[in-house]
Amino acid sequence: MEIDFLDRQVIYALRINGRAGYREIGAVLGVSDQTVARRYRRLRAEAGLRVVAVPNPLTLGQEVWTIRLSTAPDAAVKIAGALARRRDTAWVSLTSGGTEISCSVRVPAAADWESLLLEKLPRTPRLVSVTAHCLIHQFAGGATGADRRDQALTTDQITALTPDWRSTPTAPTGAARLTGADDRLIDALARDGRMGYTELAAATAWPESTVRRRLRDLLSADALFCDVEIDPDALGYRGRVMLWLSVAPSRLAAVGAALASHEEIVFAAATTGPTNLNATVVCRDMAEFYRYLTEKIGSLDGVERAESAPLLRHVKQVGAIS
Repeated sequence: MEIDFLDRQVIYALRINGRAGYREIGAVLGVSDQTVARRYRRLRAEAGLRVVAVPNPLTLGQEVWTIRLSTAPDAAVKIAGALARRRDTAWVSLTSGGTEISCSVRVPAAADWESLLLEKLPRTPRLVSVTAHCLIHQFAGGATGADRRDQALTTDQITALTPDWRSTPTAPTGAARLTGADDRLIDALARDGRMGYTELAAATAWPESTVRRRLRDLLSADALFCDVEIDPDALGYRGRVMLWLSVAPSRLAAVGAALASHEEIVFAAATTGPTNLNATVVCRDMAEFYRYLTEKIGSLDGVERAESAPLLRHVKQVGAIS
């Protein structure tokens, strides 16, 4: 499909406020709510657009691990599929010609992550190696806010769309904690973050008033955040690369902040492990990635080594798989 400027505005509006109504978005963009609804439905059907609302590990006291698994080529898809079906994985991607899987796993702080993850991996000799990197500081992506790709809105439009609970939190003390009672709500929002209150009430067996109150409390407390999934190819981004950098410790914060300012970066975090900064880069093509690597990454003081792997396919992005 061909995506025009208004489509990009709608997409970016949803990055700012994933639960904004069609009328609210239309008022900011200067179009009718019917136009926004029509564009949204087309983007869902033809570009894989989906808004999801998922737990925020940064406020819930969870640890996030990036796991790299090397496999035999004929085993990668099966293992990636098994990981994607888990509730604790945030994204699962095939890289390096289909012989490596990268995924993000959320676990309760101080949990035995090795038993939680490794004991549940598919039992297959085709799994060659596993390395794990604990996220220790996130610079860009996910719950930190919308990235800089296709920033098709003005500052005033972004301000108008920013939900009031971001600037004036109203959540009661303790709201930034999830309990087993929230599971059905979380599962529903991980499939469709724009699901209406009536549908959410049916999914949770709660009164609609309870759903409204609980969802607002969780969003106000940043226990949940909204994110947007979309097929990068539909937006013309065919140069997707996982990047692992070795950065001098004294320069780690500065390099991370620099990456967060780059429009090519959709995720960046400091991690443990042999490399200490992990990023996801999205470019128009590999030639543009080459320029990004040599000109922007290469000019950063403190970057000692860079390892990269083309991202072939997202098996899972942020929300639950169907």
